[in-house]
Amino acid sequence: MEQLFRELFGDNFTLMGIMGSVVAGFATGVGALPALFIRQVPERMLDGLLGFAAGVMLAATAFSLIIPAIELGGVGPAAGGILIGALFLAFLDHILPHTHFIKGAEGPASHLRRVWLLVIAITLHNFPEGLAVGVGFGSGRLSEALVLMIAIGLQNMPEGLAVALPLIRERWPRSRALLYAFGSGMAEPIAGLLGLLAIAWMHALLPWGLAFAAGAMLYVVSDEIIPETHSRGFEMEGTWGVIVGFLVMMVLDNAL
Repeated sequence: MEQLFRELFGDNFTLMGIMGSVVAGFATGVGALPALFIRQVPERMLDGLLGFAAGVMLAATAFSLIIPAIELGGVGPAAGGILIGALFLAFLDHILPHTHFIKGAEGPASHLRRVWLLVIAITLHNFPEGLAVGVGFGSGRLSEALVLMIAIGLQNMPEGLAVALPLIRERWPRSRALLYAFGSGMAEPIAGLLGLLAIAWMHALLPWGLAFAAGAMLYVVSDEIIPETHSRGFEMEGTWGVIVGFLVMMVLDNAL
């Protein structure tokens, strides 16, 4: 895959980053495709799949973001970037009205339609993932950036299904539910472009940018994904999903 990207884009890491974040975001819609044929997935299975997504994100955060951040800037910038990234997501989580399918409404009260509150929640969720892919390609470390792209794409698939199925259960047309799932992933190319521009503007920010994306992803995993996998009585499935996802990503990170 590394050779393919070099043949297509040469050494233009900006184009690589844009394409990589588009591919990762597009995987959200691909994961939602089964919603065209089924109305629901057993909650036990869905919690396991979401746990898998969380495990993949944790491994990608550790191996493809935090370790390179420490190598490039030392422990101090890495720790500072993680803290700032987590605080930034916590701040957005607090000031933006949004709602989740399981946890319900969060943030300040709003008169927006529920669908827009769902869109805001999905955007908050996908922002750090797209940022991670963009910063990864902006670092110039193509192999690690591709691992990040694959990791984010893998974990986006069960999330896409988790977006589409509740909409169908609320009697939305399947095509519209699928469209929203595809659209939810398109927040990632926007965030990816912001990450690319930030690193291109000041390369010294690279270790901070990598760690910032890591902190934001850690916040999402701990505050959103893992609690959802433990909210319906299938904690064991969610836990083993995390472990399997982490192991799969660890193997891919060392194989690619």
